[in-house]
Amino acid sequence: MTAQNGPKPSSPNWVAAIDARLVSGNYGGDSTYWTALIYGFKEVANDLPLLFVSNASRPKNIPWSNSWRWEVVQASSNRIWSWFSFPRIAKRLGARAIHTQYNLSPLAGRIGITTIHDVSFFIGPEWFSKKDRFLLSRFVPASAKRSAKVITVSQTSRSEIEQYIPQAVGKIEVTMLAAPPWIQPVEREEARDFTRKKWGLSKPFLLTVGNQWSRKNQILAVQAADLLPESVPHQLALAGKPGDLPISKRVNQLGFVQGDELAYLYGAADLMIFPSLHEGFGLPVLEAFRCQCPVICGGNGALPEVAGVAACIPKSYEPQDWSSQIRSLLESSGNLNEMRAMGRARADEFSWAQTAKQTLSVYQEVGN
Repeated sequence: MTAQNGPKPSSPNWVAAIDARLVSGNYGGDSTYWTALIYGFKEVANDLPLLFVSNASRPKNIPWSNSWRWEVVQASSNRIWSWFSFPRIAKRLGARAIHTQYNLSPLAGRIGITTIHDVSFFIGPEWFSKKDRFLLSRFVPASAKRSAKVITVSQTSRSEIEQYIPQAVGKIEVTMLAAPPWIQPVEREEARDFTRKKWGLSKPFLLTVGNQWSRKNQILAVQAADLLPESVPHQLALAGKPGDLPISKRVNQLGFVQGDELAYLYGAADLMIFPSLHEGFGLPVLEAFRCQCPVICGGNGALPEVAGVAACIPKSYEPQDWSSQIRSLLESSGNLNEMRAMGRARADEFSWAQTAKQTLSVYQEVGN
């Protein structure tokens, strides 16, 4: 065990011990949540004693405070770390609350907090492997039952958690998310120049963001693009871990894209397509909005709640409906410009400082 950066570990006044293993990792929305939360804490809790516990050293690219401590704890497996190592060190160092996600150890006792982003494993079990479905459906309800508080990220997710995990009723606090701080708008010509040099995107393009997990439904984006007439010159750029998709002359699979580079793709794209079948929140929608990229997205889960009236939501998940809507939007520069302005205004309604304030309120309620 190695203690790093902050007050001496004997301090008895840690507001909370936070599971920081996913900070600055390449784990999609989960990493974004924990990393951006630190940015929020820096704004609103710079002077509060917070304890971050991980199995790796503190990343150098995150904001930091001298009031905080980063504690490195090793274990022979992630399960042992989660269930034994983390709660033990948190309690030994005097944390008044213990915050992790999904699987909360029984050792957390009465001060445990779990973030449950969504319960898509109940809503669409076919999206998960048998092993993951079994583990999530068994351990997440048990974690919600033993937790002092459950944090989730949208009112939609709250309702779905209460439906599928009645043990969580009365415990849930909603802390809406925001576009990550490292996603910042880029001038359109600069963005186009960067994407042309970096990925060879010389033609106008549509963008879709996410991995090839079936829930993300990237195949719909490919099918809709393929149905566009030849008079529409747009490529379809796929940002995310590559996978098996239908062969298409329009598709350009970019692979994993670093967070700050996504801003260039959003800034250069004419339209972001997000056909996910379910989201507990849907961060790419707000990322695109911040970068003034118009969005067409699915109507399931929390996507309508997050998008408000700033995105276009087709009436179904049929490729023809999406293709027709894409073509209609591309043919109207006035509508696209209006969507860019509405999207930016919608993104400005969310902030990680507010998320951090609400999270701290949960810590303080549990710790008092």
